[in-house]
Amino acid sequence: MPISPNFTSVLSKDWEINFTQCTPNGFLKYTDLCNILQLTAAAHSEVGGISFFDMQEFHQAWVLSRMRVEITALPKWQDVVTVKTWINSLENSRSVRALEMYVNGKKIVGCETYWAVFNTQVRRPEALALPYEHFELFPENRATNEGFSKININHDKGAIFEKIVYLSDLDIVNHVNNVKYLEWCLDHVDEKRILKQEVKSFEMNFMKELSLKDNVVIHESEDDDHTSATFSITKGEKTCFALELHWK
Repeated sequence: MPISPNFTSVLSKDWEINFTQCTPNGFLKYTDLCNILQLTAAAHSEVGGISFFDMQEFHQAWVLSRMRVEITALPKWQDVVTVKTWINSLENSRSVRALEMYVNGKKIVGCETYWAVFNTQVRRPEALALPYEHFELFPENRATNEGFSKININHDKGAIFEKIVYLSDLDIVNHVNNVKYLEWCLDHVDEKRILKQEVKSFEMNFMKELSLKDNVVIHESEDDDHTSATFSITKGEKTCFALELHWK
């Protein structure tokens, strides 16, 4: 698709929270929060001419490498949220994108994401084949208080669950969708902490892709003062994903 005549380097998009996106207490699921953020990023790439459809001409796609989300509050059923997004940096095969979520003009979520250009045929990163100089970059305008980081993984922590990757776990790039990793781990968090919205922030590192029928193991450890918990997902001897949750 060509660059839209309505293209702007900062995009704002409204979403209404529906009941399928909510936990039993009526508030948005953390997984659906990530979905809304990702869909907003996709909408911005579409109007800017660097969408999945555009990139597939060159067998390319954006894949998420790291993501940090800081949460003041969660929206609830029937709330209309505004998500604003812009790009901090974009060069060659890498991009850092910022996102913020607002309800009634009040910021409730900040998010920083790190994306890589991925060749869907050879399954490797490579430089973006499309022009992107029309995007104004905002390196100083950060959406989170802290930037994303490399999560420290305790390789001695115990396994809590084994899983096989099913078709329902895959996305259009033919690997496990990034939100699925989060969903698998949150299923093993005390549900009271989720329903009480005790997650202050979470960070995810995506290291190796998972494919159909892969066998994986989920591991968990909690720090000594119980202010955070770390999950990892392994395939054989290799770590594919890490999640760090920080509690309020």
